Amino acid sequence: MFPEEQNLEPEIAHILSIDVVGYSKLLVNQQIELLNQLKRIVRETKCSCAAEASGRLIRLPTGDGMVLLFFRSPEEPLQCAVEISEALQPHPEIKVRMGAHSGPVNMIEDVNDRLNVAGAGVNVAQRVLDSGDAGHILLSKRLANDLAEYSHWRPHLYDLGECVVKHGFKLQLVNFHRDTIGNPARPQRLQQDEASAGREVKAASRHRYFWLGGVMLVLLAAAALTFFPRFVPKQGSAAADRGIAVLPFKNWNDDSEESYFADGVQGEILTLLSKVAALKVISRTSVMRYSNAADLDLAKVAEELQVRYFLEGSVQ
Repeated sequence: MFPEEQNLEPEIAHILSIDVVGYSKLLVNQQIELLNQLKRIVRETKCSCAAEASGRLIRLPTGDGMVLLFFRSPEEPLQCAVEISEALQPHPEIKVRMGAHSGPVNMIEDVNDRLNVAGAGVNVAQRVLDSGDAGHILLSKRLANDLAEYSHWRPHLYDLGECVVKHGFKLQLVNFHRDTIGNPARPQRLQQDEASAGREVKAASRHRYFWLGGVMLVLLAAAALTFFPRFVPKQGSAAADRGIAVLPFKNWNDDSEESYFADGVQGEILTLLSKVAALKVISRTSVMRYSNAADLDLAKVAEELQVRYFLEGSVQ
């Protein structure tokens, strides 16, 4: 069949993608045996048998699993996934994950003149599958919305939110589980995405507060210089009268990242204050010896450093 004779009109398929978790770590003979078991289990499900009998089922191999395409009802891929999960319970050695989606596909012939399928529907179903772990039955939001219209499916659909998949494509996912079917845990892929996003937000927030806090502290320091002169050394001098020491910031948390943040704030304040010509700013090295002191005698420290003013702070 030539390309122009093939059916290029897309058709909506209800797709179930299945793969074996940890397949690549198995020996070749184990891979063959396991896939044969899985194929037999899939073929014997009621849903698969009914669709095949009606001539409305396409099965495609994927190396470490398979893709099933149904064409009658959006319930078919989920019903088949449930039946497969039930049949696999006596076979804990076969760990699979499944992803389902409804979308457009095109029937084509491959280079061997055999029926094949292409289209966005198959690609999205694969992305849904890739987001899951062993035991998961994940659905695209599009398919889940259709299934939510059925009272027997709706209570078991759990929205997972958005996941960024291959090529930066954003996908809304839903997890199906009930009793011993499916995996109720949040997929690791989503947990990793959320942790990464959280670190980025935290870093951005810290950067923002870092600069804002630095400016505010400099303003407070200027106000202190104007209204609260204290700790004049015994040997008064012009340099001492202009002297200010930014003491190491205290970290009241156990988080080591907060210690880096506290050190960074102190360093930024030192940099900002050093630009004020009227001040003599004591170096960071000179004040670090006071970082672990529990109760500082500021009058004594003022005399040692020859300063009149101090700036202290903490991170909580």
